[in-house]
Amino acid sequence: MPLWCLVAALVAVVWLGSQAQAQSQAQTQTRSVTDSAGRLVQLPGKIARVFAAGPPASILVYALKPEALLGWPRALRDYEKPYIAEAYRDLTETGRLSGRGGEANLERVLALKPDLIIDFGSVRDTYIDLANRVQEQTGIPYLLVDGRFEQTAAALRLLGGALGVAARGELLARDVEATFAALEAALGAVPEAARPRVYLARGPDGLETGLKGSINTEIIERAGGRNVAEAPGQYGLVQASPEQVILTNPDTIITWDRTFYGRVWQDPLWRGIEAVRRGRVYLSPTAPFGWIDRPPSVNRIMGLKWLAGLFYPDLWTGDLRTETRDFYRLWYHVDLADPDLERLLEWASGRAP
Repeated sequence: MPLWCLVAALVAVVWLGSQAQAQSQAQTQTRSVTDSAGRLVQLPGKIARVFAAGPPASILVYALKPEALLGWPRALRDYEKPYIAEAYRDLTETGRLSGRGGEANLERVLALKPDLIIDFGSVRDTYIDLANRVQEQTGIPYLLVDGRFEQTAAALRLLGGALGVAARGELLARDVEATFAALEAALGAVPEAARPRVYLARGPDGLETGLKGSINTEIIERAGGRNVAEAPGQYGLVQASPEQVILTNPDTIITWDRTFYGRVWQDPLWRGIEAVRRGRVYLSPTAPFGWIDRPPSVNRIMGLKWLAGLFYPDLWTGDLRTETRDFYRLWYHVDLADPDLERLLEWASGRAP
């Protein structure tokens, strides 16, 4: 073998060895991150595999670093897939650890070999206890990230840094802050009494709703609406009675349930409600994720723009078609085909698909 070939081979071996050593060191080195609950969590130097504890977390991870997401808590439906980048449409169904119907067992989590578990939403004691218990039992670091709407930019920066994509986190955080600022500038002078009285109708009968200030409905207030479902000192999802809906008499109803939307116009319970009489019942898009909640994650940024246009068409002058296409490109890594965009806009207009 010529001398120059031997030297080249030796150089290659040394380079490969140094690369392998660097990767090994990146995996073994740890760093400390303080999560939204104030927990100090030791993370590996490099995070390539993330288990999302629930749907809100899966969307957050997908927006920031899709290649790290191990799977969806619920497999995507066929009608949702065009709104996700092709490489991530058929990720495995992992189940969920937190929230309603948390059914993923720890054996399943361990089998997926995540570098990190992330939950995005409430940081109440219940979720802190779950995070501590799972982390202790599995040895896998577990981050809790505050999912309140007002904390969205902070959440993006926190997790962007933790995942090693700080620049991406900063980009999305600034987009959120710009949207919030534009909305405040457009609607800041609207007096409380002039704001629409809004009811979020969940479920096929429309009687499940979220109380004012709840994570499921805080988007209504952020968009300049007044949530008519209010109980001082109480938060969360509740079951409303027909009498309560009639008494509050909202002038605007938002729903993501097609069954409810299809029947509300003829239902005797709802026909006398001002929103129905005025034709102000709107069906939220749900592909790939709901624009209002279902789940309450960063998908709500698109819903915020939509609601602002519905509530204040003369003040919020953004073009919904352009806003939708731009949002899906930036946040969901997908350029929407025209038919898919039209389908979303059909839902958003309030006409049932």
